[in-house]
Amino acid sequence: MMSMILSLMGGIGLFLYGMSLLSSSLQQIAGGRLEQTLERMTNSRLKAFLLGTGVTAVIQSSGATTIMLVGFVNAGIMKIIQAIPVMMGANIGTTMTAQLLRLSGGGAAATTWTDLLKPSTLAPAIVMIGAFSLLLIKRKKSRGIASIVVGFGILFMGMSSMEAALAPLKESEQFLKIFTMFSNPLLAVLIGILVTAILQSSSASVGLLQALASTGAVTFSMSVPIIIGMNIGKTVPVIIASIGTDKNAKRLVLVDLLMNLINGVLFFVVIYGYQQTIGFGFWGMEMTRDSVANFHSLFNVVMSLVLFPFTGLLARTAERMIPARDEKDKSTALSLLDPIFVTTPALALDQCKKVVDEMGVAAMENLQTALKLCVDWDEKKFDEMQMNERFLDKAETQIGDYLVRINAQSISSQDNSRSNELLHCVGDFERIGDMCIKIASVGSYNSESGIVFTNVAKRELNSIGAATTRILEMAASAFTNTSEPDAARVQPLEEVIDGMKELLKNHHIYRLQDGTCGVPAGISFLEVINSLENISDHCSSISIYVMQRITGYYFTDKHSADAHVRPGQEEEYKALYAYYKMKYYDPIDTTRRVDRSSGISAVD
Repeated sequence: MMSMILSLMGGIGLFLYGMSLLSSSLQQIAGGRLEQTLERMTNSRLKAFLLGTGVTAVIQSSGATTIMLVGFVNAGIMKIIQAIPVMMGANIGTTMTAQLLRLSGGGAAATTWTDLLKPSTLAPAIVMIGAFSLLLIKRKKSRGIASIVVGFGILFMGMSSMEAALAPLKESEQFLKIFTMFSNPLLAVLIGILVTAILQSSSASVGLLQALASTGAVTFSMSVPIIIGMNIGKTVPVIIASIGTDKNAKRLVLVDLLMNLINGVLFFVVIYGYQQTIGFGFWGMEMTRDSVANFHSLFNVVMSLVLFPFTGLLARTAERMIPARDEKDKSTALSLLDPIFVTTPALALDQCKKVVDEMGVAAMENLQTALKLCVDWDEKKFDEMQMNERFLDKAETQIGDYLVRINAQSISSQDNSRSNELLHCVGDFERIGDMCIKIASVGSYNSESGIVFTNVAKRELNSIGAATTRILEMAASAFTNTSEPDAARVQPLEEVIDGMKELLKNHHIYRLQDGTCGVPAGISFLEVINSLENISDHCSSISIYVMQRITGYYFTDKHSADAHVRPGQEEEYKALYAYYKMKYYDPIDTTRRVDRSSGISAVD
């Protein structure tokens, strides 16, 4: 018994780790490409329904299909409304196992080829292939794909371990008697739920019922409620898979539970309502292996078709039951990129700009959160950042594709220039998002390693953080409002931030020399200030493209922009530089005496 419990716990651990690795790896490499592929495969409910049926018929596990869907939704590359019809199709596809068992008469020979396709059989090979790929491949994207493969393999190995740990129960006479010991249909439903939850597979529990039916000990009245319960019990592995996932993934799991509960209740009421009023002639007859398989298929086909028109209602119900609270998913802004606008380039570009505006907002939110997390780690806040980061990644891919389609039209030179500006700014906002994640990750590393910044280092990070926040605000405002004043203020502040980075590097060296700062803390400190300086560079790039569009003056490169913007603006640039230097640089410049007698009066 203890061995079974330990094996079961190990299987659950592998299962949860595989789920986590799968989701994180999908987030890293997918961007918007995988989402677009799934979008094409599930852009109609019927296609999604057939996809779920086909995939599950091959892998013979609706639980595995649903768990994959949970991973996709958790990674932000699939929407709940897309996943629900796939789950409905999976409920039909999973009945293929029982049908194959009836054809084989329970023998192993006829199902050998299908056994090879089962996730539990493929899992070790999948992990081996993924692990060797991780060891041998250096390319980042390929390693990400290998991590996904390993994640799938570990997840399925966990499922296999849980099933193997509980396999002896199938041979237990006491366990088999559970199926037939209750005459009350409600208790029989409960038995079906418990047995399937324990075996972690509705296919296994239906197969067990078929084995019992072959002995002639099972009647329709006994097996019908048990099969209804089995379809509810199969949600248990999916519920386990939702541990540690985000709200959207939990909503999908809730939809899966609701669907199977509704299916069970409706079918139970109809079947027993008819039996009590009119009656089935076969109700007391013995069930065969064939009739178990047929009833299992009938139940899932009928109930999936009944719920199919209510896909949207199920999604909305889950959203109400698991409210978003303050959560704001900016991915909805991507719906602005409607293909219908492509034939009108000017309007389509306006739609693109609206989405890029949201990218600026998301980047600003992530920077503000990252600056807090790098000194005070909070897992929940980081999860909120990840939602924005997924939006930034998807937006870059989808806007890029959208702009390609716009440029394929006959567009004016003005629209062409605007398209190029949008494309460059999209890339800059996305890179800013990457830098924010990098800064926040320093907080995670410091928290796990027990690293704490000195008070002096915290003050310096606050100063360069405030300067970077300000420059991102101005760059985003310049882009959103096409504002020349905001764009003009970015370049002098960017030059000040460049100087702050060098100054803080020197301060770090001084602290290392006098022993007030350790090497690990210093590495984290440099990571943050380098990332902040990179953010300011991208803000500079955004402002340059805005200035070019407003003024028609094209800089040959960033350095020519730093060379006091454009002719006639040199004095304004110098005044702004002096003001930002006094506000952000001078207070942390402890290597010299600061003289503020000049009293520059630039307005920020």
